[in-house]
Amino acid sequence: MKIKYDPEGDVLYVEFKDTTVTTKRLDQDIAIDYDEHGEIAGIEVLGASRRLFPGRKRPTVTLENIAAESHH
Repeated sequence: MKIKYDPEGDVLYVEFKDTTVTTKRLDQDIAIDYDEHGEIAGIEVLGASRRLFPGRKRPTVTLENIAAESHH
């Protein structure tokens, strides 16, 4: 799983699997990406700071029960 945040575009993307996807928009700011089997492959949130972190300047992330993998 990858979590990506683009502060310039204020876009948050959570990628569960790297695959070809079909995207379904839930509203103008939130899209769900599905793989060929209909399983969720990713979630995109536009205007992430406004939608997910109202009143905070920068989001904070706490990882729980997640093993980190290092890519050099």
